[in-house]
This record gives sequence, structure tokens and C-alpha cells, in this order.
Amino acid sequence: MREEYQADLVEVSRLLVTMAESVRAALRKATSALLTADLKAAQSVIERDSEVDAIYEQVELKVADTIARQAPVASDLRRVITALHIAADLERMGDLAEHVAKTAARRHPSPAVPAELRPTFKGMAEVADHMAEKITNLLGKPNAETAAQLESDDDAIDDLERELFKIMLADDWPYGAETAIDGALLGRFYERYADHAVNIGEHLIYLITGETVASQNEDAES
Repeated sequence: MREEYQADLVEVSRLLVTMAESVRAALRKATSALLTADLKAAQSVIERDSEVDAIYEQVELKVADTIARQAPVASDLRRVITALHIAADLERMGDLAEHVAKTAARRHPSPAVPAELRPTFKGMAEVADHMAEKITNLLGKPNAETAAQLESDDDAIDDLERELFKIMLADDWPYGAETAIDGALLGRFYERYADHAVNIGEHLIYLITGETVASQNEDAES
């Protein structure tokens, strides 16, 4: 039974890594579609989001089956429940990449963002991609210190989002409300993608240490 349980955990880990790789690739392709008005790339991201959803369903089924058959407790239960939370965040990251792609497709053949905003979005995409790469590596080799770094990575995304609004709210913004609304929504998509990456980091810290990030911060302050 123990060998069967370990095999179940290995399968869940494999599915999570596959999801992480997929949502990373999705945002990279969606960003390319956004910045170059590439309709084919945008449609590819939209069409393939269902693959991430399907993997998420596999994780849910595998976790439910494992709990029913193995009745894990303590750290074993923490491991399977954490996997379920991570899968949910990854699925949402895939949805956010799809939102970026849909914006690019909707504005085609025109670029979805003007030239003034492209450096900022490129910066947000680079940070988000770095975070997604970290997650993929962490799922294969969990490390609490590296997982905690995702919080500071997210700060860089927040700074870039503020820069984005500064440009769009300037008196000399020439593109009107519709383009500004698109820019604000796109900034939110990248910011939320990064937030879910931070969530995954916190789940992994909990898996490794058995303590939530909030409780660790309270201990440090006391």
C-alpha cells in the first residue's frame, strides 16, 4: 500500500510540473501575441487552455482517489491537500494567460498596446516568466528559501503596474479611454498571475515547514 501511495504522489507531482510548464509557455506566447499582434499565437493560447483545465481535473481526481484509498494523515495529508491548492492556482494562471491572448485577438490586426506601454508589459512578462520558471523548479525540488523569494519577485510586478498607470493617467496620454482600459486590465492579468505564483510559493513553504507564512511572520515579530 505504501508503494502504491508513493506512486500516486509521484503522478500528482508529474501532473503539477506539466501544468506549471504549460502555464509558463502560455503566458510567453500570449505576451508575444500581445506585443506583435500575432493572431495565430493568440488563438493557440486560447485553444490550449482546455489542456491545462484537463490536467487540473486529473489532479483533483487523483487526490480524491488517493485520500479515499490511502486515508493519509499528518504530513502525508498535507502533501496531497497542498497539491490540490497548487493545481488550483496553476489553473488560474492559465486562465490569466488566456485573458491576455483574448485581448490580443480582440484588437487584431492592431496591436493591443501602444508603443509607449510595450516596454512596461515586456518587463512584467519577464518577471512573471521568471516566477513561473521558479515554480516549475520548486515543484521538482521544493525549497522554502527559494519559494519565499517569490514574494519579492511579485513586488517588481507591482512596481511595473504602478509605472503602467502613471503613463496612462498622464495629461499627455493620446490614446483615449478604451486603450487605457485595455492597458489597466492587461496589467491586472499579469499582476494576478504573479499573485497566484506567490500563493504557490506559500503552499510549498507550508508543505516543507508545516507552518503558514502568516504564522512564521507572527513568530518573527514576537
